[in-house]
Amino acid sequence: MSKSMSSRLFLSFILLVTAIFVVLELVIGQLFPFYLNDYVQVQTEVVQQNVTELIEQEKIDLTSAQQEKLLQAYDGDVDEDYFHYIRVRLMLVLIFLFVIAVAIIGLVSYRMVNNFVEPIEAVTRTAQELAVGNYYARAFANGPKTIVELRNSINVLARNLQDITKIREIEEERLKTLIENMGSALMMIDREGYISIVNKQFLQRFDLTFEQVQGKNFLTVGLPENLEVFIDHVFLTEQPYQKQLKMELQQEITHKLVYGAPVVGEHGRWLGVVLVMHDVTELIRLEQIRKDFVANVSHELRTPITSIKGFSETLLDGAYKDESMLLSFLEIIYKESNRLQELIHDLLELSKIEQHGFSVAIAPTSLQEVIARVVDVTSPRLDEKNMQFDMQIDRDVRVLGDENRLIQIFTNLISNAVTYSPDGTTVTVTMKQGAEYGIVEVEDQGIGIEKHEIARVFERFYRIDRARSRNSGGTGLGLAIVKHLVEAHHGKIVVTSEVGKGTKIQIHLPLAPSS
Repeated sequence: MSKSMSSRLFLSFILLVTAIFVVLELVIGQLFPFYLNDYVQVQTEVVQQNVTELIEQEKIDLTSAQQEKLLQAYDGDVDEDYFHYIRVRLMLVLIFLFVIAVAIIGLVSYRMVNNFVEPIEAVTRTAQELAVGNYYARAFANGPKTIVELRNSINVLARNLQDITKIREIEEERLKTLIENMGSALMMIDREGYISIVNKQFLQRFDLTFEQVQGKNFLTVGLPENLEVFIDHVFLTEQPYQKQLKMELQQEITHKLVYGAPVVGEHGRWLGVVLVMHDVTELIRLEQIRKDFVANVSHELRTPITSIKGFSETLLDGAYKDESMLLSFLEIIYKESNRLQELIHDLLELSKIEQHGFSVAIAPTSLQEVIARVVDVTSPRLDEKNMQFDMQIDRDVRVLGDENRLIQIFTNLISNAVTYSPDGTTVTVTMKQGAEYGIVEVEDQGIGIEKHEIARVFERFYRIDRARSRNSGGTGLGLAIVKHLVEAHHGKIVVTSEVGKGTKIQIHLPLAPSS
C-alpha cells in the first residue's frame, strides 16, 4: 500500500534534517583535533609570554638555561587519553543535542503536515472520487482559511454534480420510458450509419434482438430494402421526409407510415437520422376491406345464385316434367345452396372472430386427440381422391388451447392440402414439441405457392388457383379464419412452399405447464 503524501513529506523532511545533522557531526568530529591543537598552542604562547614579562618586571635573575626550562614547564601538550575522553564527551553531547533537535523538528513538522498537507490530501481524495463518478463524496478538512475555502468549494461542486446527476437520471428514465412504451417503432442512426437507439416496438416488428442491432450499420441488420432506400434518401437530402412503405415482415404484408428527420445538435452539428414508424396495416386493411368486400362477396355469390336462378327458371319453363332432368337440376340447386350456406357461415364466423374482445376457452389440450378427430373428419375427402395420411407422431404434446377451435384450425389446413393436391398423393402430419411451443406441421404435395404470394394467403377470398378452389367448393375464407384463431391462442404460423412440389404450414401453440 503506497504511503500518503503527508507521510512521504514528513518522512522526507525528517530524513533531510537527519542527514544535515549527521554531516554536521561528521564535520565537527573531523575538525575537533585541529581546533584543539591550535587552542593549546595559542594558550602556551600566551602563558610563556606572560612569564617572560613577569621575569622582566620583577627583575628576576635567571640564566638562559633556567629561563628556557621554566618556559618549557609551561609548554602545553595534549594527552592522547584526555583528548579521546574530551572527543567522546563532545560526541555524546552532540548526539544528545541531535536527538532533541530531531524530536522538536519532528513535532513541529508533524503539526505543520497536519495543518497544511493532510487537509490538501483529503480534498485531493474527494476530487478523485468526484472524477470517477462518486458524487456522494465530501471533503472534511480543517486548516488555514484558504484550505477551508477550497474544501467548501469542493463540497459545493460535489453537491451540484450530485443534483445534476439525479436530474439527468430522472430525465433519462423518463425518456427511456417514453421511447419504450410509445406505440410506434423508433430508431436513431448516427452520422456514420450505425444504429444507436431502438425501442421495443422496433425490435418486435422486425423480429430482431437488441444485440443484433446495437452498434451495427443499418445496412447489415436485414431491414427491408425499401426502408433502407428511405433512410439513404434522408441521409442524402438532410431534410425531413415522410412516406408510406409496404413491407413483408414474418410472412405478412404490413404497411408503415415512416417519418425520417435529421438530428441536428448545437452549433448546427449534424448528428444523424431519427426514424419513427407508425403501423397503419390495420387502417389500410380496413380501408381495403371496405372497398373490396361488396365486390368480393358479390363475386363469390354470383355463381351459386346464378346457377340456382338459371336452373329454377329452366324448371319453371317446363323442364320439371322430365323426371331425370328435374332430379339433376335439383341436385345442382342443392349443391349450390350448400355452397352458399358455407360461404355465409364462414363470413359470419370470420366476422365473429374479428370482433373486438373475441377470446377462446384456453385449457390444457392433447394435440394427439385433436389430430385424431381431425383425421376422422377429413378421411372421406382423402378417400375420394385416393390420397392417404402419413402421421409422424412420436408422443403426445399438451398445449394451451380451445379443443373445438383447434379442430377447426387443422380441419381447414388439411382440407386445403387435399384441395390443392393431385390424386394419389400424401398429406403428411407431423407433431413435435419445441422449447416453448407444441408444433404441428401439415405438408402436402400440391401445386405450391409462389414466394411473393405466401404473405397474401391469409387474406379474405385470396386464392392461389381460383378455378380449382372455386370448383372444389372453397369459400376463400378458411386460412383467414385459421390465422385469427392461431393469434387468439397466442401462437404463430410459418408457411414454406415450393411451386410444383408442395406446401408446409407449421402451427406453433404455447405448451401447457407440466403438472
